[in-house]
Amino acid sequence: MRFLPAVWSRIAEHESWRKERHRPATYVHKWWARRLGSVFRHLLTAAAGPDRARSPRPDTLAGMVVYDPFAGSGTTLVEAAKLGARVIGRDINPVATLTQRQALAPWDLDELERLFEQVERACRADLDALHVAVDGAPVLHYFWVAVTACPTCAVEVELFSNYVFAKHAYPSRFPRAQATCPTCHAVCPIDLCTDTAGHCAGCKRDFGFAGPVQVGGNAGRYLVCENGHRSRVLDALCGIPPTRRMYAKVVRIPAGREYRPIDEFDLALYDRAGKLFVDAGPGELVLPDGTIEDGANTVQALRWGYRTWAGFFNDRQAYALGRIGAAIRDLPGHGSGREALAAAFGKTLEHHNLFCSFKGEGTGPVRSIFHNHVLRPERCSVEGNPWGSAGGSGGFADALSRLTAAGQYKADPVDLIERDGRVVNVTGQSTPIGHRIVGTWADFAADPNAAYVTTGDGGTTDLPDGSVSLVVTDPPYIDNVHYSELADFFHAWMRPIGPHAGYPSRESTRDQAEVQNASADAFRTMAARVWTECARVMVDDGLLVFSFHQSRTAGWTALMASLSDAALVVTAVRPTVAEVTTSLTKVAAAAPNRVDVIVVCRKRSQVTVVARTPAQARADAVRQLAALRIGGLALGTADVVSTVRAGVLAQGTREVSPDWIELAAKADRAASDALRSWGRG
Repeated sequence: MRFLPAVWSRIAEHESWRKERHRPATYVHKWWARRLGSVFRHLLTAAAGPDRARSPRPDTLAGMVVYDPFAGSGTTLVEAAKLGARVIGRDINPVATLTQRQALAPWDLDELERLFEQVERACRADLDALHVAVDGAPVLHYFWVAVTACPTCAVEVELFSNYVFAKHAYPSRFPRAQATCPTCHAVCPIDLCTDTAGHCAGCKRDFGFAGPVQVGGNAGRYLVCENGHRSRVLDALCGIPPTRRMYAKVVRIPAGREYRPIDEFDLALYDRAGKLFVDAGPGELVLPDGTIEDGANTVQALRWGYRTWAGFFNDRQAYALGRIGAAIRDLPGHGSGREALAAAFGKTLEHHNLFCSFKGEGTGPVRSIFHNHVLRPERCSVEGNPWGSAGGSGGFADALSRLTAAGQYKADPVDLIERDGRVVNVTGQSTPIGHRIVGTWADFAADPNAAYVTTGDGGTTDLPDGSVSLVVTDPPYIDNVHYSELADFFHAWMRPIGPHAGYPSRESTRDQAEVQNASADAFRTMAARVWTECARVMVDDGLLVFSFHQSRTAGWTALMASLSDAALVVTAVRPTVAEVTTSLTKVAAAAPNRVDVIVVCRKRSQVTVVARTPAQARADAVRQLAALRIGGLALGTADVVSTVRAGVLAQGTREVSPDWIELAAKADRAASDALRSWGRG
């Protein structure tokens, strides 16, 4: 394979800033840890061989079958299809499969519009009427605070950490903000540059901005009641979800927007929505089904007392979302248009629930439930109109425009190239996307325009021996983020909607065969099953190519050991930017990985093994990283450590009986040596 990692990385970094705009087909529904389409396009063209890779064309991969056993959002499938390959995707999670199907299926945009209008006629007017102020102005957002009782004296405590509830994303440039009076909940405009306290024009009181929930090292964990009693928030909750209180709203007015306190009309309107919810007849609403299972990513919600997915929504949200879900469920047939609208509904779900918070002015105003990789309850939540109103976030009103953009991209794909030192958009270098989705090898073999996309264990498939030209993927990694625990949030709604024939009816998407695991030994065992199956279905001279990052030596060791267990040999290890560099998890990390490592493997029977010392592997990794730095990419210590560890541990796949413990120690020493020389460079 011919690598140009500096060029790839510069293009990838450009894509990462507006990823959903550059690759809209794979962003119809939420999935996690997405890799960038431009990187996988480059990997595919490089893996195709030097003759095909010189000048990528729409037929670069013509005649080849590309398989992804961890297909996720479908990035590999889309990029391979754009280059003329036939594609097979498999993922153990049905929510991932739903996402892949949208990326590949053909849509009739006129039919999509007709179906969307049916949903709109069925529920929009009723939902808009539940999100207005007393003067008829549309309410963009209602602001809520969780309320509990002090465990010592039972006095009521509103769980504010700060009474400033709305400010601009750039407060130094736009200092005007909004605070709520802790006594009467009047809205008090403030200037963050000059005001150190608030003054309520209603009750004539001054107040500090700090709320009863203490900030600092124990942020969000302790409360202090008005009588001075200090206690843990979890102790105050006693495993029961808090009640919530509306205290402010922002409405759309001709001049823009206006913050107002909650009044009697707002409370009565919410009560009306609650009555509609309670009185709804059988089948009138689609509601989330199922209980929340214990897990690394659900434990916080469970500690707050949330036991069911239905509990993630207040009555008005449940009613509004239930009406939209029922309208989608009741669309005629089970065609790709109905399925696309069901998938697009996922964005509305993630932006309209009790776990959403307010980001502020000057940006997308709502942080979705998945702004980090846990289901973390919010003490101060925000509620909008799930249908959507200008200035909101994630409303279903935007579904048609998002699907139209994805459909237009599939009809005429846009790609990114570097030209004269600039990254530019080009068309004409890819095949249009639009494939009949099938669920068996026999159907795939019979239809040249079919894409084979299924939900299931990547360790067992019905693919014949030697039927796949390339395996290109992005495997799970070793940590405490389990996508199935998060995906169950969507699955609870998709089960009663039934987006496509065969969508599973089981209560959870969790599966004992999942590769993703916090245990290195379990990861090794489960990954080896998938790699062994990949080796079986791959042609003898085929390649297995994937991107990976891991901060722990144990993770890299388990990965390389799993490849060795499957009789696969690593023939190349190359760092490149392969993930969104601006993600919250990366920004928050003390030493984030800015690069992924591209790993290239062949069957052991097809490789003449040449041994390398740890020093040689370290030197090769440092050369690759230096090329990225010379190419203008800013790299950190974590990138050096991860890449060097990968290079040294890859040597274990070349040995008959590797000592993985000893090799891991050598990898750590090599990484330390590389860091010393890197700092001098």
